[in-house]
Amino acid sequence: MPKLYIETVGCQMNMLDSELVVASLRKQGYELVQTPQLADTILFNTCSVRQHAEDKIYSALGRLKHEKKKNPGKIIGVMGCMAQKDQRLIFERAPYVDLVVGPGQLHQIPSLIEQIAAGAGQQLEVSLDRTEGSRTAVEQSFESYDPLRDEQMRPSPYQAFVRIMIGCDKFCTYCIVPKVRGPEQSRPAAEIVAEVRRLADEGCREITLLGQTVNSYRHTAGGRTSRLADLLHDLHEVEGIGRIKFVTNYPKDMTDDLLHTVRDLPKCSHYLHVPVQSGSNEILKRMKRGYTVEDYREMLARIHAIIPDAAITSDFIVGFCGETEADFELSAELLREGRFKNSFIFKYSERPGTKGAELYPDDVPEDVKRRRNNELLAMQTKISEADNQQFLGRTVEVLVEGPSKQNRGEGELLQLTGRDNCDRIVVFDGQPRLIGQFLPVMIYDANAWTLFGTVVTQHAGPEVYSL
Repeated sequence: MPKLYIETVGCQMNMLDSELVVASLRKQGYELVQTPQLADTILFNTCSVRQHAEDKIYSALGRLKHEKKKNPGKIIGVMGCMAQKDQRLIFERAPYVDLVVGPGQLHQIPSLIEQIAAGAGQQLEVSLDRTEGSRTAVEQSFESYDPLRDEQMRPSPYQAFVRIMIGCDKFCTYCIVPKVRGPEQSRPAAEIVAEVRRLADEGCREITLLGQTVNSYRHTAGGRTSRLADLLHDLHEVEGIGRIKFVTNYPKDMTDDLLHTVRDLPKCSHYLHVPVQSGSNEILKRMKRGYTVEDYREMLARIHAIIPDAAITSDFIVGFCGETEADFELSAELLREGRFKNSFIFKYSERPGTKGAELYPDDVPEDVKRRRNNELLAMQTKISEADNQQFLGRTVEVLVEGPSKQNRGEGELLQLTGRDNCDRIVVFDGQPRLIGQFLPVMIYDANAWTLFGTVVTQHAGPEVYSL
């Protein structure tokens, strides 16, 4: 039985891609192993959003040079966004790599591995550059949907990512995604619903819909146009699914009908991730984000008015080209005002091939980026801790995902972890049979990142939750 090792960096989209690739290779008889040394085939699923992610992969490839020399038949492959971006450069930097495959060609990996094993030499399969053909031709070169799933690659058997669209047409000046993921394309609603039904039949309880700008979803078939709100209504009817999330959202596409749908459908999580990136209109304009800070504030007000208990998270980039101390202070002001459940804060990393790299010098010193990054992180931590204290004494519904990373349980009791309807992490003690269930948990302690609770025992009704 051939053995496979796969390492994934980057976003949830990459995690899903890895799941689909593993499922297709399992069909060919592959077995997953935990180290590259044990594997016949080694795959790296890559990210190009930041330089650090690329450096990590090239470093990992460098460590395999002697392994390949000892075992020439071992197949080493690079797939995903960095593969699409760097293409033959990967072979030049690591000539012992056998396979480079972009995100639009992942379905070809089993046959490409067979060709390499048969002596065909290095294989490169990537999509067209967005300037190399018509939009239709480029779209077709990126389109790759595979219904095969593998629950071993998921966060838990009870949770699954579901891709509802690929690509992006926003062209923010700092972002490489439109280049490496291609044009925006939405999947047919019927195809998505069928996939979710299959997942529910396999025991999945929670799905997270994925898209680069997921609330831009739009697909027309049979004279009917489906937007994200329509798709949520369709998925809400799937028996067995208990919770529906979706990420990542674009501020200008956060419509009232979508917010009303999230409020009105019980299965919809009240968690909304809506990146702002900067609190300065000048920086937002330079980033080509397509909205102003005033637009973003107005959107926040609508969310809070329609879904009062909504948990909103955001992204901030510090140190973008030309960001002054005054621009940074505007971001800090928006973070304080927004009181986000969490904020993902990143130092700007120039990406070759983006308009930002072409138009603007990366002129904010690294030590200034680091200081600004740390200041926003510290500010967000204080906000998260203060807001989580409000949950003391309250009961939340949690999907039990499994043992916590810091499991200190003894005997039949484990320290379990799960998330509530607003995506807050909750830790509590319980028996293994609770995993995969939705449970009421009363919160007795909290820090910035975690709520700590106890399962509420219910003596009435069809189910009894007890320790």
